Amino acid sequence: MGGKKKIGLKQMERMQDKKDTEEKEKKKKEKAGQPKEKKPSAVVPPDAKSEKVVGELKRMHVLTPYSVATRFNIRISAAKDLLDQLQENGAIQLVSGNHNIKIYRVD
Repeated sequence: MGGKKKIGLKQMERMQDKKDTEEKEKKKKEKAGQPKEKKPSAVVPPDAKSEKVVGELKRMHVLTPYSVATRFNIRISAAKDLLDQLQENGAIQLVSGNHNIKIYRVD
């Protein structure tokens, strides 16, 4: 009377396609290998009076906290502090900005 329902051809194709895609995804994950480790960003900014730091910043056209943080591998908050110190020293000049982001240029 009852029993297991027979599946149609269309349904069989869908099941086979699903298995094939799962196998491909597994192979891709195996090929990808180990995920790259992130290096933790430093909290202490480099010295604002250092000639090496100022020379590195002179090569950059526009100074934003993000660009400085990526260049020196420091946190964005530390980059903001560094840019503030450089502005007080007169090494860089504030172009524009608001409370979220400030844009500087080298004098």
